[in-house]
Amino acid sequence: MNHMVIASRQSKLALIQAEQVRLALSALHPEISFEIKTYKTTGDMILNVTLDKIGGKGLFVKELESALLRGDADLLVHSFKDMPMETMGEIPVVGVTKRQDERDVLVLPKGQKDWDKTKPVGTSSKRRSLQLKRLYPEIETLPVRGNVITRLQKLDSGEFGALVLAAAGLKRLGLENRISRYFSVEEILPSACQGALALQARRDFDKSLLEGLHDEDTFYISMAERAFVSSLDGGCSSPVAAHAVIENSLIKLRGLYVSPDETKLFYDHIEGEKEKAAELGESLAQRMKEGGCVV
Repeated sequence: MNHMVIASRQSKLALIQAEQVRLALSALHPEISFEIKTYKTTGDMILNVTLDKIGGKGLFVKELESALLRGDADLLVHSFKDMPMETMGEIPVVGVTKRQDERDVLVLPKGQKDWDKTKPVGTSSKRRSLQLKRLYPEIETLPVRGNVITRLQKLDSGEFGALVLAAAGLKRLGLENRISRYFSVEEILPSACQGALALQARRDFDKSLLEGLHDEDTFYISMAERAFVSSLDGGCSSPVAAHAVIENSLIKLRGLYVSPDETKLFYDHIEGEKEKAAELGESLAQRMKEGGCVV
């Protein structure tokens, strides 16, 4: 193979992420030409409704996966946190890039240094909203859809007093200067796999092409976090979150689920060998279910 097509969403952030992967692969394999092809996804087109009401995260990958299955693309690049927990066996995740900053951040309107808490905070994530209200009970949150640039425009026009966004996305866009405050993972537990990019391909894809790009520790971290969220999704319809780190070959996973009435937030943690990442995620989820999650 001397030519490969990398498929991406059309948003600026998605293109930057795809270009990072293209450049890395071009450096590893100068004998292959890598082309980026863009697709507009259903999730990018429907912006007036929150994701949970129109089909969830799968709406950001459906068109890309169809291109892969048709043979119009060889590799997909996704923000791993935007991928559905269930993936098709014929197009698995074949690689994961090294995780960048996984934290959530507070962004204020351009030029402002003081947070106006009388205005709503924009976030379409219940995970973020509920944890933010635990820190600041007096604030109101409202959904905000659209890509990062669109959300910032809504913030700067006065619609919101602040936004809560992912640090990694802003940094990749060169907008780190917009970050007013970083939330530690203890303050706001991130979305599973936040900061990591997933590479998806057909089953016959030669994974050796990704040596030097695929990060094994991020892969184990992602498997633990996704297993936790996937296991809890089977029993709890409430928001969940997960965050793992690896220290001395041990993986340490912290998880969150919310009571069905969304009045209580429950946190727990587990640790073990990184090779058993998925089992640890499932075990923590099971323990938290048995501890009071109503099925």
